[in-house]
Amino acid sequence: MLAMLMLQSDTEPLVHTSGLSPLVIGIIVFVLAAFIGVEVITKVPPTLHTPLMSGSNAISGITIVGALLALQTMANGTLSTVLAVAAVITAMINVVGGFLVTDRMLQMFRRPARPKTEEAGS
Repeated sequence: MLAMLMLQSDTEPLVHTSGLSPLVIGIIVFVLAAFIGVEVITKVPPTLHTPLMSGSNAISGITIVGALLALQTMANGTLSTVLAVAAVITAMINVVGGFLVTDRMLQMFRRPARPKTEEAGS
C-alpha cells in the first residue's frame, strides 16, 4: 500500500518509511482508520442511521462479488479455497443481517394501521 505513495523517479520518495516494516505501517493505518471511523460514526444523527445502513449493505454486496471472484480465480489450493468460501459466507451473513436490522429500523418509523370503521347506514 505504501508503495503507491512513493514516487518512482530519481528524486527522493514522497513518503519516508524510516525503516518500518510494511506490517507495522499497515497496523498504524488500521488503528488510525479505526479511530477516525469511530469519530465519524458517533457524530451521525439518528435519522441518518437507516440510510447509512443501507449503503453499507450495498458495499457488503460488493464484497460478496469480490469474494466470489477470488474463489473463482485464486482458489488453487485447499487453504485458499477454504478462505474464499469463508469470505463468501461471512459476507452473506453480513448482508442478510444488515438487511434484517434495516427492515426492523424502518418498521419503527411506520405508523400503525388504523382500524377500518364500519359505515353507519348499513
